[in-house]
Amino acid sequence: MLKDLFRKPKYVTVKPDKPAPAKRDIPEGLWVKCSDCGEIVYTKELEKNQKVCLKCQFHFRLGARERIALVADEESFRELDSNLVSVNPLGFDTYSEKLIEAQETVGINEAVITGEATINGQPVVIGVMDAQFIMGSMGSVVGEKVARMFERGLEKKLPVVLFAASGGARMQEGILALMQMAKTSSVIARFNEAGLLYISFFTDPTTGGVTASFASLGDIILAEPGTLIGFTGPRVIEQTIKQKLPQGFQRAEFMLEHGFVDAIVPRQEIKTTLAMILELHGKGVANG
Repeated sequence: MLKDLFRKPKYVTVKPDKPAPAKRDIPEGLWVKCSDCGEIVYTKELEKNQKVCLKCQFHFRLGARERIALVADEESFRELDSNLVSVNPLGFDTYSEKLIEAQETVGINEAVITGEATINGQPVVIGVMDAQFIMGSMGSVVGEKVARMFERGLEKKLPVVLFAASGGARMQEGILALMQMAKTSSVIARFNEAGLLYISFFTDPTTGGVTASFASLGDIILAEPGTLIGFTGPRVIEQTIKQKLPQGFQRAEFMLEHGFVDAIVPRQEIKTTLAMILELHGKGVANG
């Protein structure tokens, strides 16, 4: 009995009738996984839906040019100050290389694009930040372009619409980046004194010095669903105060509940909402 126990088993090799099918290569970028619900979404369907998840309505981030195409009337956008590019004023190690890499990867010269356009036929000065460009950080050129955008609106008596998306001031430029908070805020104060309309629109994420300056100075402040809005990120706050923060802290819905934003606007409704506000403002100016 024990002898049979240690006897080597016999194996029979069976040849398959047909060879196993070759593994098909799926082109990269054909499918996208939603970071909120985990749904695998066909890229073309996602783009048709303006990069909003078809299952949970999660808003994927848009590039600056994608958002301009979404909001501005077709072929109405005329870019301003596209020749302004950052330098390395502090000689920060690898900063020059990082700027070149961002320009080549994202396809824009800086973290904000500004220009004139029409929205449903109504002229505006518009600015859109791009979180893909060094996390939308605000350096000297970003501050200068934003300031010039409001000066343009002041000169031509046009409303300004600004879509913010930023990780804060650009650390590679030190105090020069922090100075942009004061510069942009001062020109917005002059713009406001002239009685002109400034619509600020928070998109994910808007944090740091951008939140603490021009993004929070709008006459009307709107936000996309789920947008992270704050000065310091929630993880840093939790580590500092040693407490668990409320569910959804610093998200657009939390900010709406606490009066920090005026309304949350789904992406499909942004253009019609802006057009309505601009039309009401135009009638108010005309009647005033």
